[in-house]
Amino acid sequence: MNKQESGGGKRNESLRVRVQTGIRRCAALALALALVLGLPAQAAKLEKEELKFGFIKLTDMAPLAIAYEKQFFEDEGLYVTLEAQANWKVLLDRVISGELDGAHMLAGQPLAATIGFGTEAVIVTPFSMDLNGNGITVSNAVWEQMKKHVPMEGGKPVHPIKADALKPVVDSYKAQGKPFKMGMVFPVSTHNYELRYWLAAGGIHPGFYDPANGDVAGQIKADALLSVTPPPQMPATLEAGTIYGYCVGEPWNQQAVFKGIGVPVITDYEIWKNNPEKVFGIREDFAEKYPNTTLAMTKAMIRAAYWLDENNNANRQEAVEILSRPAYVGADAAVIANSMTGTFEYEKGDKRDVPDFNVFFRYHATYPYYSDAIWYLTQMRRWGQITEAKPDDWYMRIAKKVYRTDLYTAAARALIAEGKMKASDFPDFDGESGFKPATDEFIDGVTYDGRKPNDYLQSLTIGLKGDQKP
Repeated sequence: MNKQESGGGKRNESLRVRVQTGIRRCAALALALALVLGLPAQAAKLEKEELKFGFIKLTDMAPLAIAYEKQFFEDEGLYVTLEAQANWKVLLDRVISGELDGAHMLAGQPLAATIGFGTEAVIVTPFSMDLNGNGITVSNAVWEQMKKHVPMEGGKPVHPIKADALKPVVDSYKAQGKPFKMGMVFPVSTHNYELRYWLAAGGIHPGFYDPANGDVAGQIKADALLSVTPPPQMPATLEAGTIYGYCVGEPWNQQAVFKGIGVPVITDYEIWKNNPEKVFGIREDFAEKYPNTTLAMTKAMIRAAYWLDENNNANRQEAVEILSRPAYVGADAAVIANSMTGTFEYEKGDKRDVPDFNVFFRYHATYPYYSDAIWYLTQMRRWGQITEAKPDDWYMRIAKKVYRTDLYTAAARALIAEGKMKASDFPDFDGESGFKPATDEFIDGVTYDGRKPNDYLQSLTIGLKGDQKP
């Protein structure tokens, strides 16, 4: 019986060290400095050796599976149990309660919890788990109607397919008095914001939230009605006709193709090139209480992400076999491989090369950029989850509180000092501001600059801006 099957072994906690809030950043940086000066990497005792991490059955949980299977956690002195969770709410609640020490999370979850939208708790991330990895799928019937409005070349649709092609279909449903229903995985999920972004860019209003007045459905003024469906249930819900399309991570778009029940029309890579997707979330007080343990687990996950992208994705087929196991994603290896190995199948038989559909380390994917956090906060404001206008410096304060670049930097410097990775593998930490350059690589060509969140909101045609309310 391996350690995962037996619950991670029976080792006792070696030591618990309580660190005051005011010195948490100093502790992480001091350890990194010690490593740079050549002190032994294992000089600092781990405060907690046995850990339990949660995840949802999606391919982007891969850094956790690989850190476990390749013994990167054990290399750091950690004995980890990985446990699949029923849904994102249960996962977050169990991290907050301490039943889980940390978890694979939607990028918006730590931000939403910290600002008090939904469950309130200070959750932070020292590690971004991946880029891209989602898609939008519609039913066969909807696709047949959309195709009339999609440009074709050589008998195949021209990609990316904009929501402009879906708008006549939605308008037809409205004219018949039928609600056009779509699924996403959670109100603060990347999928919700990506689906909303795509729809709005095509002139389809995805609806507002109004939590101040008790409306958390997000369907005020909506042309398309979005609701929550857990990822593994997406294909069955589509097949049953309960929804007409959805946005989800893999393998659940490719599953629709394999089952012949739907057609993925666009990937999130095409909505926002190299967008941040999941993060690893822990409670702020966990990072304060267990700084050395936090450093160790971040190091292990960085190594796992590097392995996943190493040598031009040479390890991906092995990763597919690992992820297909029931303990992890539990889908057929062929379904997982359809996206994890650099291809993506749209309409059945229309398989195209998408080498960056899943990115785990390239393009500094693991670094928790402030600008990524701010984009999600702007979308919360755009759709009414943040009920009032906020100044630009508020966005910065929340980003710095939640996206802990200091913890990541300490782990990266430790790996460099130990000779396990090179400085060139990481951003320039001395000159790094935490912001990616401004980009217009979105489906609608609108420029996003994380330093100017309110200017960005003003530039979007559909959505709240300034002092507007739903």
